[in-house]
Amino acid sequence: MAQQVVAQVADIIDLEREIEAQVRNSPPIREQRPLNIAPAAVRPPTPSIPDYVEHCEGATEIGKLSAEAVVREYEAAAKEIEGMGAELIERVKQCEAMVRDALAVTEEMKETAARYREEAKRIFLQIENCTLMTAEVRKTCTELKEKIAAPT
Repeated sequence: MAQQVVAQVADIIDLEREIEAQVRNSPPIREQRPLNIAPAAVRPPTPSIPDYVEHCEGATEIGKLSAEAVVREYEAAAKEIEGMGAELIERVKQCEAMVRDALAVTEEMKETAARYREEAKRIFLQIENCTLMTAEVRKTCTELKEKIAAPT
């Protein structure tokens, strides 16, 4: 990417030189001043350059215009990158919310599993108590049957 930027800047510099050569070799024209007859509220705003750059002393008008155009493109890209950062932060917040929800659901699952274990323990004890009672009834029946069947 850096090579592309260097190539683009080199192309711009070459273009500037060609334009300057054409301007120098063309016949002089009388100076014309642009007419600004439209009120300021109607005229399109002149885009300013970002605060982090300023023109060098002695820079040509073509160089200034080219540099301004390039820095505006970079500034637009930087703002897009910042916008992507804001979008990324929004996605991070969504992920954090999902993590919080997942942790809450996990806690509910733990509580449900604990209730299942308690129910299993209750049923386990109930079945064992039933088998103990059944064994005791069988033993009592066997003893009673032996008393009844035993000769007196």
